[in-house]
Amino acid sequence: MDRLVHLVCLLGVVMGGYEPTWDSLDTRPLPPWYDGAKIGIFLHWGVFSVPSFGSEWFWDYWQGAHNRDYVEFMKNNYPPNFTYQDFAPQFTAEFYEPEKWANIFNASGARYVVLTSKHHEGFTNWPSRYSWNWNAMDVGPKRDLLGDLAKAIRTNTPNIHFGLYHSLYEWFNPLYLQDKSNKFHTNNFVKEKTIPELIELVNTYQPEVIWSDGDWEIEDWYWNSTKFLAWLFNDSPVKDTVVVNDRWGRGIPCHHGSYYTCQDRYNPGVLQPHKWENCMTLDRHSWGYRRNAPLADYLTVHDLITELAMTISCGGNILINAGPTHDGRIPPIMEERLRQLGSWLDINGDAVYDSTPWTHQNDSVTPGVWFTSKGEMVYALVLSWPRGNLLTLGSVLPTPETSISILGYHDNGIRRSLQFKFVKKGMQVVFPPMSDMSSQWAWVLAMSKVKPVKQTFPPPTVMSWLTAP
Repeated sequence: MDRLVHLVCLLGVVMGGYEPTWDSLDTRPLPPWYDGAKIGIFLHWGVFSVPSFGSEWFWDYWQGAHNRDYVEFMKNNYPPNFTYQDFAPQFTAEFYEPEKWANIFNASGARYVVLTSKHHEGFTNWPSRYSWNWNAMDVGPKRDLLGDLAKAIRTNTPNIHFGLYHSLYEWFNPLYLQDKSNKFHTNNFVKEKTIPELIELVNTYQPEVIWSDGDWEIEDWYWNSTKFLAWLFNDSPVKDTVVVNDRWGRGIPCHHGSYYTCQDRYNPGVLQPHKWENCMTLDRHSWGYRRNAPLADYLTVHDLITELAMTISCGGNILINAGPTHDGRIPPIMEERLRQLGSWLDINGDAVYDSTPWTHQNDSVTPGVWFTSKGEMVYALVLSWPRGNLLTLGSVLPTPETSISILGYHDNGIRRSLQFKFVKKGMQVVFPPMSDMSSQWAWVLAMSKVKPVKQTFPPPTVMSWLTAP
């Protein structure tokens, strides 16, 4: 369809369905697959993967902020007239095998994948007609990186939903800078670049997640956000299954969207009233790959499972970021973390997928115990092996019908029951010897017919992005 027709359809009055207002868009139910999925993989990949120094904001820190570390790095390693665009031919992706990536993501236990289609640098990982000579087909890899991964995932791992990250703005795009200099009284960048790009992505690749970003300099009216979302939810090829985050203009995060991200690495630690996502990184300090990252900067698998337990117990999903290399590899240390998580989920996934928050999110007596539930089952995710093999739970009480087992503790294929008793502080559960366990790093109690301890103190205040420390 012609671009003009696209824009007429998008910017015209939406007849029926969802209106282009937040009041109307917010009434759309969350597609059930997303809440049940719990775990996604985020991938920051682009021209910034070539210098792979500092962070994915390399271009802006170097030539926007003139950060000393970045300026010195370029001075010491590249000729004087080297430009950021000169990195693009070195974004080669010669070892990129999307089928292998799909295998890693499947082994991790993830249920959705979100690939950067375009970061703030403006380089598109698909052959966009709106990014001439600054896309992965025209320069660098000379292939449709995005389309190849979408095909590999849908062909080889149909249980994984495919999604895309997209930056609304671009640091140094002349059209955007002109709108900005006009104090956003014009929006030529949005009309000629952002919206046509988004429609092209949706119609071509049919993503089930659109992870928007780069919105914070101006309100949503500049971005035409509500008009685009009304088209997405009413008329697009993914209108029934797509989910979107909350980054659609200044003041929108943590207020509107299928789910809230609020801020990077958002993990409030208490139950939230709206579906949310903890987007976080395996590298503590960067979303893009860093060649200079020391081992200490990477999360351990125990760190990762801790984030997961806290997140899902409070009703969130976790989106785990890995930064591929310029030549198309998932770094081995990141692959190891993802595969370790998957081996843990192979044993303990019942407590994760399709779970819901329980009455209490974490235990009142023993730190590092987080709860989920599914039907009549209550799961306790125990992050540290209890001293003396005795775990005291202050938020759970047994009943005459209670049965407790630990996932991964079997006898001839039959899950073995654990002993437990009332104690002054609640309930005490006897753990088996650790040597008998098939699970590592964290352990999950499966408890049936238990009841929550009644709170004798006010519940914690629901924390939002505005009040989070």
